[in-house]
Amino acid sequence: MGFWLVWLVAALILVGAEVHTQAFYAIFLALGAFAATIIAAVGLPIWTSLVVFAGVALGGTVLLRPALKQISDRHLGPRLALPGSSDGLVGQRALALDMVGDEHHPGHARLAGERWLAITDEPGGVQPETQVMVVDVRGTTLVVMPLAGG
Repeated sequence: MGFWLVWLVAALILVGAEVHTQAFYAIFLALGAFAATIIAAVGLPIWTSLVVFAGVALGGTVLLRPALKQISDRHLGPRLALPGSSDGLVGQRALALDMVGDEHHPGHARLAGERWLAITDEPGGVQPETQVMVVDVRGTTLVVMPLAGG
């Protein structure tokens, strides 16, 4: 078995880790491992593949990760303050995606890049494309109110 196969397996495991975490670290390690796979497959010494791995992984992390992270944050919105806790949702801004009514006529809102079931206590409901604020969480449903001027 060639050393290139070890690099290839490592690269595939790192791609899986990146898909799971989406932190933009493992992807550069994976790219370094793929580059090292090629170096090892053409028969160059192992130390050369190690240098290529380190160079690609470090270069990508330092040069490309900040820009990718910024693009991701802009697309998905801010991360919630307290993951796994509804306390982190209250006070957050969201966008009504469709008509949001009472608990018998729920709608949906986009919060932190995710689509949530939403209700409101506002008479007449909240129109689609309205900026809203989360005022409470009931189970997995957001209770929202429109923002002033939103």
